[in-house]
Amino acid sequence: MDRRDRTLLQKILDEANIIADLIDLHDCDSFLRDERTKRAVCMTLINIGEMVKLLSDEIKQNSPYIPWRSIAGLRDVTAHGYMTLHMEDIWETASVDVPVLSKQIEKLII
Repeated sequence: MDRRDRTLLQKILDEANIIADLIDLHDCDSFLRDERTKRAVCMTLINIGEMVKLLSDEIKQNSPYIPWRSIAGLRDVTAHGYMTLHMEDIWETASVDVPVLSKQIEKLII
């Protein structure tokens, strides 16, 4: 793995940790009522998607079990269609998918 990919993966992991911190004291209902947290999580998901788009094809091909394309796609939907997002889906992503992604990336950068 080259230095650039390693740096990007670490930054993605850092962003995933920010999401974990943002939602730490929330359940789905309290998340849905908290506009500031919803917006912060969405912006952080956008950041993750941007970094995924910058990863080399090699790293993506070597880790096909990570849904790179879906992550990048979520970035586009979140950035361009914020008002049409289903926040329940964002909660699911933040509370279920992001922790899984964190573990997968940790294994990649070890």
